[in-house]
Amino acid sequence: MENVVAIKHLNKTFQNPDIVAIDDLNLELPHGEVVGLVGPDGAGKTTLIRLLLGLLKPSGGDIAVLGLNPLTQTHQLHQIIGYMPQKFGLYEDLSIAENMDLYADLKELTPEERRQQFDWLLKFTGLAPFVKRLAGRLSGGMKQKLGLGCTLLGNPRFLLLDEPGVGVDPISRRELMKMVYSLRDKGITVLWSTSYLDEAEKFDRVLLLNDGKLIFNGNPKELTGRIAGRVFQTADTANPRQTLRRLMQSKAPLTDAVIYGQSVRTVLQKDILPAALDVALRPITPRFEDAVIDILGGSPMQPSEIAEQIDVGNIPDIVINADNLTKKYGDFTAAQNISFKIRRGEIFGLLGPNGAGKSTTFKMLCGLAKPTAGQGYILGTDMIKNPEKARAFLGYMAQKFSLFSTLSVMQNLKFFSGIYGLRGHKRENRIRQMIDIFELGPYLKQPAGNLPLGFKQRLALACAIMHNPPILFLDEPTSGVDPLTRREFWNHINSMVEKGVTVMVTTHFMDEAEYCDRIALIYQGQAIKIGTPDELKKQGETMEDAFIRLINEYQPEAAA
Repeated sequence: MENVVAIKHLNKTFQNPDIVAIDDLNLELPHGEVVGLVGPDGAGKTTLIRLLLGLLKPSGGDIAVLGLNPLTQTHQLHQIIGYMPQKFGLYEDLSIAENMDLYADLKELTPEERRQQFDWLLKFTGLAPFVKRLAGRLSGGMKQKLGLGCTLLGNPRFLLLDEPGVGVDPISRRELMKMVYSLRDKGITVLWSTSYLDEAEKFDRVLLLNDGKLIFNGNPKELTGRIAGRVFQTADTANPRQTLRRLMQSKAPLTDAVIYGQSVRTVLQKDILPAALDVALRPITPRFEDAVIDILGGSPMQPSEIAEQIDVGNIPDIVINADNLTKKYGDFTAAQNISFKIRRGEIFGLLGPNGAGKSTTFKMLCGLAKPTAGQGYILGTDMIKNPEKARAFLGYMAQKFSLFSTLSVMQNLKFFSGIYGLRGHKRENRIRQMIDIFELGPYLKQPAGNLPLGFKQRLALACAIMHNPPILFLDEPTSGVDPLTRREFWNHINSMVEKGVTVMVTTHFMDEAEYCDRIALIYQGQAIKIGTPDELKKQGETMEDAFIRLINEYQPEAAA
């Protein structure tokens, strides 16, 4: 039996600017595996998927997918493969059933084939009770299940999934993973592009791309095994950010260092002993993410230039106060009696499943949604009575980018600096600083909507901190970006927090939750648990395990 994918000396170059997206790639993929496709932003992952689909023409080399040429046998190929793009094309004003009908038309299914496949897919995805619901009213996890269901119409032999877990909570991602593995057991091969390396760690095989080159092809355990004996953790400390900064400033022989609850997780360079660091370390089990960061050359650990510009001044100890915040939309309660206080220089995380009420809480506290009941205070200012004054203290980075996609990078920078009140030389200097710090120079004339994902996030953060705000609201600031870019972001965030900036953040990356000083776990509109990352975890648990356990423990109370 032929391989699912056979590639020889594949190249793909884009002109203006001159970019080598795929560089002399050779690859064979056997049948019946779940294959992860990982790598930094711009590594060539989406380009490779589009080449396999025949959506792009190679600059050189040969491709065969299920024995077919993607360019000359496109129609035959599309009848036996399924493709779920990064932004899956659901029609939000159509119901679940109507979306499935539309994709069945594209697959040219007969009425009998539709009946059989619809019955199985609705049961498989758990969407049978919701067939009349509009796609736009589904949670993020349900949308992804519907997307996968539509992709499976026609019984494809090969599935290509481009970032199906982006913006989806850990429970939904685990469910999606179980569904895909059950497909593998039926003989379907899956190529799954992902920025979640804890996800990739569970795959049968991983392809790691960097600068268009394939630098690893094999079982993830093989790559993880290469750094055995090089991963360590510091003792718990009252201020892990200080420990992290000390390690970074000491120019210690590290390839990676990240906050992990009250400690710091480190990866030493090859052939370096723990005694070389001026801090007590204990060995811990390596993760696949540690190995990926190592093979990519290590994470950026230079001091943050942004933090050097920060001066929050003399502000109160309690910066944010949520007092029984409640938001109702008709009969639906999106948030109910949410209460917490956030201190100066604290990172406070909001975690929860899709649709739990995190973003609603977020919007009430930054003045984008008026509470039905309760109050929110920003530096003592009532968000309801004086929203403009309260918002002046905030920098806000929205979940789906608070950018104008049709404006250029420079136009976005000028717009946001203007609305934040910057004028004259101060405005010009601040824009130039943001361009230099975030390396936006080559993209200044490009529309923001055309930027690579990592640079969209950089631009969004630059716009949010343009006016040196003492408070940052970050709604899934690193959704979909690679681990190296996430570390770059958190280096800036941690450094700003050390200068007194207060951060409230939502995230679906459980390793990012470890960076928080405290976390509020939101479920069914309520804060069901508030505490430090270590307080939420039981002995030996990961944050993802704790997240799922706490949700499951709460279920009986929610049902009652």
